Order: sequence, then C-alpha cells, then structure tokens
Amino acid sequence: MTAAIEVTGLRKSFGGRTVLDGIGFDVARGEIFAVLGPNGAGKTTTVGILTTLVKPDAGTVRVCGIDVARDPAAVTRRISLTGQSAAVDDVLSGRENLIMMGRLSGLATRRARAAADELLERFDLVGAARSRVSTYSGGMRRRLDLALSLVVTPEVLFLDEPTTGLDTRSRRELWDAIRSLAGGGTTVLMTTQYLEEADLLADRIAVISDGRIAALGTAAELKARVGGATVEIHGPDGAVIERAPTDGTVAGVRRALDTVHAEGVVDIHRPTLDDVFLSLTTRALDHEARPTALESA
Repeated sequence: MTAAIEVTGLRKSFGGRTVLDGIGFDVARGEIFAVLGPNGAGKTTTVGILTTLVKPDAGTVRVCGIDVARDPAAVTRRISLTGQSAAVDDVLSGRENLIMMGRLSGLATRRARAAADELLERFDLVGAARSRVSTYSGGMRRRLDLALSLVVTPEVLFLDEPTTGLDTRSRRELWDAIRSLAGGGTTVLMTTQYLEEADLLADRIAVISDGRIAALGTAAELKARVGGATVEIHGPDGAVIERAPTDGTVAGVRRALDTVHAEGVVDIHRPTLDDVFLSLTTRALDHEARPTALESA
C-alpha cells in the first residue's frame, strides 16, 4: 500500500540560510507521526511544503500518492491543516464558523448544519455552540479550530504545534481527539514543542536538527539510543555525584549499588525523550562549531 506521505531529498533555503538540508521520511496511512526540533529547525517549513504553501528548492513530496509540485490542487482536496493559532472568526458563533466552513467546502446547507452539530458534540462544544468565539477560552478555540479542519474528513491532517499555549487539561482533551481521528483512519503529521506530547501520541517520531533528520523511530527506539537505565546517587544539593548502569531489575540495581562508592539519595533514571532531544541538539551545536558529520538515522 502506498504511504500517505513520502518525502525524499527535501531542501529549502531562505536568504542564503539552509533550513532543510535533504530530509526524507515516509508516513504510513493511519499513523500519527510527530516532528520534533528546536526553534528554527525547519518544522514549520516542512509542513508548509507538504501542504503546498511553500515551494521547495529541491526534492520530491508525495501526499496520498500525488506529487505536491505537479498537482497541488489534488493534494489540497485530500488534506487539512491546523496551524499554531486558531483560524476562527471571533464575531461568529462556534456553530456559525463550522457551517460557514462546510459551505466553503462545498457542502449543501443542510449537510453543513448536520456536520457542524456532529462536530460540536464530538469536541464538547455544544454548550457554547451559539456563543461568539470571542468569549471562548484558549482550549475551546483550539478544539473549534481542529473541528473546522474536519468539516470534510481529510485523508491526511497536518497539525503545526496544535496545543501551544493550552493548559494541561485542554491539551489532554485535544490529544484524545487526535487519537480518535487516527483510529478512524486519518493520517496525522504533527509538529510539537512538547516532548511528552510526542511520547504519548506518536507512533513514530522524527527529530530535525541542523536541517536534517537526526533521528527517526518509535519513542522506545529513540530512548534506546541514549543508553539504558542508570542508578544515580544524589548529594544533599540534589546534584548527581555518581552513576552506574543497570538493567532495571532488582538484582541489577543491587549489582549497580555494589559498584558505587558515594552515599546519598538513590534514584533510578530511565532515558526520556528529553534526553534524546538534548543529546541530538547538543550534537548539532557541536556540528556548527566543528565541521563534523551529524549522525543520522
């Protein structure tokens, strides 16, 4: 089966600055694929190219089997994009926003109203359906924004940092909605600045650093790159004063403790995406300072 997204050798520069330096990856149909990277790494530029909004300098992109450069109109009919800020009309109510989007998407009035009511229920906005969007909280606006992108169910949904600025509860509600979409067969590509978000949601994760794919795989595979669990001894100030590797079992912890000499608070540290991110982005900074090759997966 053809992948939902196929990217090969993608390059893009702005004003002489290389933003994307030959990245490539595939996203399977129905997969949640997260793109991580520091600010300026090229995440938003990648989404812009994949959604036909930005032209690449080189490389090929196919979405739903269609070449983005050759037939952008066919691609846009199959995708939807939710950006970093809510693209809603504050003067209209939530229901009016949804009906308007339905009509703009070619739905008949009756079908647009039915779709609006269905989405208001799905995203827990029924109680505020007839209120002006200007009165909505940040979480409500983001849920409405996501609902707008689903008036006509897309084959591929692009989410550019969809939960930026939301509180914990609102973020978790949006995560549930994203899982539901993927469960229904929609492919989701999302950029995010929240490592926890990628860890909990994504089937696979790509880390972009220095314009390249620095790592690609499941959360477990990426964590394995930075090593296994360690027993850590913390001093009175909380700083780690000694470490020893362990397999995480009781016997393994005992063996690790036998090898350390310091006294203090014992903790078992297991690799997180934070460790992966810091390792890869630090390596990228070293690459800028010293012309060595960046490890890629």
